[in-house]
Amino acid sequence: MSAPDPWQVSPDAVRGRPLLVLIDPTARRTDGESVRIAKDVLCAGAPAKICLPEGPDEVERALARRGSRRPVVVGDHRALLRTVELLHRKRELADAALSVVPVGGSATVALARALGLPTDAVSAARTALDGTAHRRDLLVDESGGVVLGGLRIFGGEQPGSGDGDVSGAGDASRGADEDGSRDGDGDGDGEGSGAGSGAGGGTDGYDGGHQPWWTPAARTARTALTLLSLPGGGLGGSRRRTRPPAQRLRVEADGMLLADLDRPVERVSVSTSVAGRGGLADVVVHPCAGSGPVRARARAVTVSGPDFRYHADTLTRGPVRTRTWTVLTEAWRLMVPRGE
Repeated sequence: MSAPDPWQVSPDAVRGRPLLVLIDPTARRTDGESVRIAKDVLCAGAPAKICLPEGPDEVERALARRGSRRPVVVGDHRALLRTVELLHRKRELADAALSVVPVGGSATVALARALGLPTDAVSAARTALDGTAHRRDLLVDESGGVVLGGLRIFGGEQPGSGDGDVSGAGDASRGADEDGSRDGDGDGDGEGSGAGSGAGGGTDGYDGGHQPWWTPAARTARTALTLLSLPGGGLGGSRRRTRPPAQRLRVEADGMLLADLDRPVERVSVSTSVAGRGGLADVVVHPCAGSGPVRARARAVTVSGPDFRYHADTLTRGPVRTRTWTVLTEAWRLMVPRGE
């Protein structure tokens, strides 16, 4: 008989408890049918209080008044990150067995998929009712931001455009569409640039920038102008993939120097460890030339250098000049399918 997994919580400790269902407004607008299905399954399986918040303040008030109810987030990656950050800021994250019903496009539910959650409404709702609470490590930075899975820093490349590949027109088009939708990512000092978007009381709207102020037609024109401004041909230019430029960064893992400013790097990745090896982050630094990747495991990772952006979970943050991420062991619990 195998020993019980210390990273899993007894199912009886969480099943049967009433639910607080937080339905993100963006989910209600983008896929009302999935929201309705999730709500029906959840309400049929457990006593549930349905909350339809219109802003981060309403989410915070609902969480503060949840009592013994288990929070269930119905929404995309921004809704999940916002909820985790709010609970972390209130020092209540460890006490909440969090469930997620991912609703959104493939890109906006990628984080939930990476965390081992089903992405269809019925399976995700059933997991919220009958799944197993799995303890997970958390990365937090000095500004209060959280990272659930991992982060990447690309040498001189705009994060999110691919792992080391740049294909001009496609990336420029995506960058133009995202230009106005990032929630304060362009602040020069990088304050409040953690994975959550609303805990610090941002002013960009609750839906995390999913509704830019310009119309679709204007956005298309903006994208076209960006494409035309590309060096070497604009819309008809070459899509030749090029190596991303190097970036000079100083990377320290628990005080051990992995890279310095005189050794440019192509990319850096930091991620929470797999179950059973908790408490340490896996750090990989890819030098620009010469030797292979430098690997380490550490509780705290500090990256500093000229202004850089980083890709935390599925969101781009920065620019910042220095950032330290610290691992909090078993800081939160996530309901996952049985057997995961």
